[in-house]
Amino acid sequence: MADWVLYILKCGDDSLYTGITNDLEKRLSDHEAGNGAKYTRGRGPFQLVYSEKLKNRSEASKREAQIKKLSRTEKQQLINQDH
Repeated sequence: MADWVLYILKCGDDSLYTGITNDLEKRLSDHEAGNGAKYTRGRGPFQLVYSEKLKNRSEASKREAQIKKLSRTEKQQLINQDH
């Protein structure tokens, strides 16, 4: 079974988008092509600023929910500690 990835994108308008996928390369190209999430349409170009591997979709979804509850400042701290 494929690993799941939680990722954070920095959008062209400086907003942050959090999502999950089991094929990060394809998902990133979907976002760039305007076929990703509704939120990201028209907000490119995108920069992958954070990613985290998880065992399954359930864990990825739980982690996504945790991160989406964070403030922008808290998300930025998470991104910065990864670098």
